[in-house]
Amino acid sequence: MPAPGALLAAVAVLLVAVNLRPGASSVGPVMAEVRADLGMSATTAGVLGALPGLAFAVFGALAVTFAIRVGINGAIMLGALAAAVGLLGRAAVDDVGPFLALTLLAFAGMAVGNVLVPAFVKRQFPGRPALMTGLYSAGLAVGASVPAAVTAPLATTLPGGWRAATGVWGLTAAVAVLPWSWYALAERRRRVPGQRSVAWSIWSVARSRKAVAMAVFFAAQSTQAYVQFAWIAQAYRDGGLDQTTAGLMASIIAVLGIPAGIAMPALVSRVADVRPVILVLGLLLAMGYTGILLAPTTLPWLWAVFLGLSGASFPLAIALFTLRTRDPRITSRVSGFTQSHGYLLAGLGPVAIGSLLEATGSWTAPLIVLACSSVVLVGAGLVAAAPGDVDDELPHLR
Repeated sequence: MPAPGALLAAVAVLLVAVNLRPGASSVGPVMAEVRADLGMSATTAGVLGALPGLAFAVFGALAVTFAIRVGINGAIMLGALAAAVGLLGRAAVDDVGPFLALTLLAFAGMAVGNVLVPAFVKRQFPGRPALMTGLYSAGLAVGASVPAAVTAPLATTLPGGWRAATGVWGLTAAVAVLPWSWYALAERRRRVPGQRSVAWSIWSVARSRKAVAMAVFFAAQSTQAYVQFAWIAQAYRDGGLDQTTAGLMASIIAVLGIPAGIAMPALVSRVADVRPVILVLGLLLAMGYTGILLAPTTLPWLWAVFLGLSGASFPLAIALFTLRTRDPRITSRVSGFTQSHGYLLAGLGPVAIGSLLEATGSWTAPLIVLACSSVVLVGAGLVAAAPGDVDDELPHLR
């Protein structure tokens, strides 16, 4: 039975995890209502769609420096607070400018959590990183899928419409602030007045071949996720499925992230070599896109299952942060370096696929490109998951 301290830490990790995605996934289902109410143009709506990836990249890169100044726990607490204020505030404003500014504030807070929670897990649970990484990954999947599913129904039932339906996720983020406030205070008491950590930049881990491979692997899988969020339902519809069925296929892909988030970190920690797993994930990714290209209406659910299972590359990437590093400081820098680059490329992925679709007039070229991108995923993953730790490739940081 877990100790009370360990149980509180697990609850804190789960609470912050489920609040790192709703800011992005809750707007899409009510985008038409948001645009009509705020007078938002299609171009501005496109900017809103690109904000998560860009904010996660920029503010994720700054998260480690922020943590050096206020502590890991304090930074996560302030990030959760920023998410709560941003999500609640944007539900109350009437102009596009403040709406975008508050959305950016929320995403900045989420970016801090993205980078620093793996380091907290490494420090707080040195003997059980796989279990806690699985809990964290599953929380992220829940935070992405549940708001996407329930925000539209909430908008039709709650008095405030889209404002109440999106603002409720600010309240859940505020709940996450509570346990992290306790951890932040405890961390502050332990810090010696005037004490400063060595200000290593996240770029210091770029000398590690394994860390660079992790960044490419994370970028490849994140790009797939963002492309699927933006385009997979449309690809199914253009292939012949009706709107409801196409939406169901997209939901299958998203929901499979929950069991994958739980199972993958445990698998990574138990098998001697996870590189065969990466080969399987790459094959599933290629087969999913190929199936949609060649037979979108024949076995649509099978292609969705393939793509959903291939999404286990995300919790695998998160698990590698803790399982292929020893020092929590290295973990935080690898996490920051990997996620800042990964989310930047992920934000560009949907734009690139949309441009290719517009240029060619069909889904043939985009789906072929997406299927072939599995080669990048596998190639980087094989290097990232190979035995050995990033710490051993960075002797200057010991």
